[in-house]
Amino acid sequence: MSIYNHIIEGKSKNIKQFAVLVDPDNISEQECIYLAKEAEKAKVDLFFVGGSLIAGNGLHSTIKTLKANCKIPIIIFPGNNLHIDAEADGILFLSLISGRNPEHLIGQHVLAAPILKRTKLEILPTGYILIDGGAPTTVSYISNTTPIPADKPTIAACTAMAGELLGLKLIYLDAGSGAKQHISRKLISTVRRAVDAPIIIGGGIDNEYKAQEIYEAGADILVIGNGIEKEFELMIKVAQLKERLNNEK
Repeated sequence: MSIYNHIIEGKSKNIKQFAVLVDPDNISEQECIYLAKEAEKAKVDLFFVGGSLIAGNGLHSTIKTLKANCKIPIIIFPGNNLHIDAEADGILFLSLISGRNPEHLIGQHVLAAPILKRTKLEILPTGYILIDGGAPTTVSYISNTTPIPADKPTIAACTAMAGELLGLKLIYLDAGSGAKQHISRKLISTVRRAVDAPIIIGGGIDNEYKAQEIYEAGADILVIGNGIEKEFELMIKVAQLKERLNNEK
């Protein structure tokens, strides 16, 4: 089954999924091996690998190490058209629809397209929406775009609707790495009512209580990266929460 079909099947059954975001610049080979094995035991659903800025050359080695040590699907979370690796299982083909920078709406995609066509990567067209998380983030700076205000759920919902009508298959709401606050229940639930596409939520999630609030608001996939870097046990706690919520259905 394709990654997308697995996500769609989960959404149709109201099964929540959990993705761990791995920054290749912030993980050693041994840490990567340990993460892969522990994530598989915890029943993490997906690995997202990448970020808005990758300063080193660890993307390939990180993907290769994860694949060698677990069976969890590995999806590239690219910051630009250089972040492509055929060893991964798929790639979020991110269009930054909350911004007005043409490079991140279509420009980078034009450069990446002929490379991606030569790979076997599963392409996941994704509407990427930045939400203000209370602090400047790398993605906002690198993309030269302004996040949607956290207290403007209608703007986020209309942006998500536009992305869905354009044919984007996933909607990713992100407060960004290092966000001081996670995306609110009200904003997530407003977007949930506005679109049928699976919703991915990331940024500012540093405990299982916030994770539960986000799942209950309507998120289909929850993403944590920076929080796990600071507290590895958070991955275990959120994975257990996900299993508990799914078993209650």
